[in-house]
Amino acid sequence: MRKTLACTAEANAYQKAYGMDLRRRVVDEGEPFAIVQADTPHEIFHAMDIPIITNQWWSAYISAKQLSGHYFEVLADKGYPGNSCKYCSLGLACTLANDPATAPWGGLPRPTVLVARLTCDCIQHVFGQWAAAMDTEFFPMEAPAWEHKDPCWFEKSRDSWEEVYGPARIDLMVAEMRELIAILERRTGRRFDEEKFRHLMEQINVQEGYIWEANQALAKARPCPVSIGEQMSNTMIPQWHRGSDWAVAHAKKFRDEVLERIAQGEGAAQTEKVRLMWIGAGVWHDPGFYQALEETIGAVFVWSMYMPFAGPQYIRELKGRPMEALASRICSMNEVLHLPPWMNGWIGNEARRCDIDAALVLLPPDNRLSQSGTKITAHTLEESGVPVLMLDADMVDANKWDHDRMVAMVCDFLKEKGVA
Repeated sequence: MRKTLACTAEANAYQKAYGMDLRRRVVDEGEPFAIVQADTPHEIFHAMDIPIITNQWWSAYISAKQLSGHYFEVLADKGYPGNSCKYCSLGLACTLANDPATAPWGGLPRPTVLVARLTCDCIQHVFGQWAAAMDTEFFPMEAPAWEHKDPCWFEKSRDSWEEVYGPARIDLMVAEMRELIAILERRTGRRFDEEKFRHLMEQINVQEGYIWEANQALAKARPCPVSIGEQMSNTMIPQWHRGSDWAVAHAKKFRDEVLERIAQGEGAAQTEKVRLMWIGAGVWHDPGFYQALEETIGAVFVWSMYMPFAGPQYIRELKGRPMEALASRICSMNEVLHLPPWMNGWIGNEARRCDIDAALVLLPPDNRLSQSGTKITAHTLEESGVPVLMLDADMVDANKWDHDRMVAMVCDFLKEKGVA
């Protein structure tokens, strides 16, 4: 990936060092840790200084090492269906393979607990079997129905979060988080510090504010100053450490570099011709795909979900109730990214805000949650005049992905639609 920002190399170096330290803590020294989904309350673990390994991060890590094909063969050999959700089950596959010579870090040791929200049918099966294979406990968190369907949730989620997300759903999430805290305290001997947690929540607001400022400026700038790869790196890496001193400082540095490139008129591509929207998780096994489109036809990805998500879904006015504010952040994270009317309402607005010419949609064939709202979102965009190309591919499975074919497919599509 081409790096134009100084902070990109710094973020990657920090994450590499963090990964080494995380391995030392949980593998070499056997420190208590948890395996968690991305849409669970990481802030609880951060406030208690309990290391976490996020399932999606671990899957991306495995995929980046070109090991996903091997582990999917392991699942098939053990009788699992070929259409299993790959993003969520790759970590389970790595554990079931039981091959320290092949697995990153030699495989993960036994965690204190596994935590996931029950956002789709596969989660309980994947995490339940993963916990059994690792001889530990699975702590499921509910994902109750969202009765108040407001497509414009993003306009008032920062300060009217109780109204937007519903007091009953927030109260349930708070009760579950308190139960999780009790389990963690009992099993690790560490204590949850309310004041440390409140401070963490305040710092997260500061951090996400910087990222949101950078995104607002980037959305209006022509040319787009930063490639999608650098947008992702400088958003996602701090998100894994949200609220830490490093994450806050890095978010500020990223914002400042984005604003500086805008002021200097610098762009991600030498000549920007097409402004694209990427909908879905990143293609972790082929990050060069995005850069190839910049270089081939001047097509720049101005938008992906990671950076603009900082404003509406992370920033919360605490109102003296930090635990409830966190619950409002967590209780609908997957829904607003994947389900109508929230997903298509938000993304339709984002396409207008960022002056998007066309959208590419990753449609993993075996990931039901990634499909359910995605097709309706594509319809919403097309009705507003934004052409959409659906890519039948997976974020962590490279078996059906061909770099040159995919780049050519996108180029042909943009030319056919008259936007390139």
